[in-house]
Amino acid sequence: MDYVVTTLTNLAQQTGFAFLQPGNLAMILVALFFLYLAIAKGYEPLLLVPISFGMLLVNMYPDIMSDTGLLHYFYLLDEWSILPSLIFLGVGALTDFGPLIANPASFLLGAAAQFGIFTAYILAMLMGFSDKAAAAISIIGGADGPTSIFLAGKLGQTGLMGPIAVAAYSYMSLVPIIQPPIMKLFTTEEERKIKMAQLRPVSKLERILFPIIVTIVVVMILPTTAPLVGMLMLGNLFRECGVVKQLSDTASNALMYIVVILLGTSVGATTSAEAFLTWDTIKIVILGLAAFAIGTTAGVLFGKLMCKVTGGKVNPLIGSAGVSAVPMAARVSQKVGAEADPSNFLLMHAMGPNVAGVIGTAVAAGTFMAIFGVV
Repeated sequence: MDYVVTTLTNLAQQTGFAFLQPGNLAMILVALFFLYLAIAKGYEPLLLVPISFGMLLVNMYPDIMSDTGLLHYFYLLDEWSILPSLIFLGVGALTDFGPLIANPASFLLGAAAQFGIFTAYILAMLMGFSDKAAAAISIIGGADGPTSIFLAGKLGQTGLMGPIAVAAYSYMSLVPIIQPPIMKLFTTEEERKIKMAQLRPVSKLERILFPIIVTIVVVMILPTTAPLVGMLMLGNLFRECGVVKQLSDTASNALMYIVVILLGTSVGATTSAEAFLTWDTIKIVILGLAAFAIGTTAGVLFGKLMCKVTGGKVNPLIGSAGVSAVPMAARVSQKVGAEADPSNFLLMHAMGPNVAGVIGTAVAAGTFMAIFGVV
């Protein structure tokens, strides 16, 4: 009889209920809520589904992130900056830089939207974070999950990587909710109705030279950007050169989705109750929202300035696409413009600042790495 009791007791102690704490239960509910947003509402499902499921797993079975746990090995690829760099390779293979090449002024709008990053950096230090932690947190303002993970790993802020990544990806998925009120607040009805002239055609030679020239210029100025900018431009060169279709297809499809699975589940698995339910997490979420809102505002305001300078030829709404949530932010610019005038088509114009924002966020990350002497 004692043997039976001991056996049943041991079995009971091995169930998930044995160590389930209120914090774990809260995180399980958060994971289920994120799954709802991803599946029922369609908010960035490719990102939120694996992140949410990783969050669910680690709060039911914490050992999955132990030194011998499955997701720990996935997470090492985040710490070593391998997965974020490979994501950029896939993004480059998927991205059409044509609108940016056709309208180089879009670089200015992409740069303006990075204002939120540096504002958040200052705010984070005022809220008690170290300079490196503040830099890692501030990148959330670019609405760029892979860059946030990359910089957190490079600056040795792995303890904050989970909250930073979840905040970054959450705000990426909530772009259609967060941005429109800000865009409407800082623009008039007349400005939102502005129709922009059709972009000029971009030659194949220009498309091929663009990733090569950008890589040379940016990496020579900021060598620390090479892993991100280099992979982004390599992927784009695969796409545009026309002689490596197999590599382009692999980078933009199979490899991209494999990396998203590994990165998403491992990032989600860093959000155990003990690590996530802290005051630092709350501050990171607040700072991330502030950075994202400030970046959106700066982009719109710079768009208004360009509108004035060009005599009304630039719709300020495309400035909000300067955050690097590709292509969601560009679609939001299109949607808000179409609400003011259903015949207005801003998507291609907004893609210029949008892809410029990807480059801008990578440059911002490289700048922080250079400041702190990290390679």
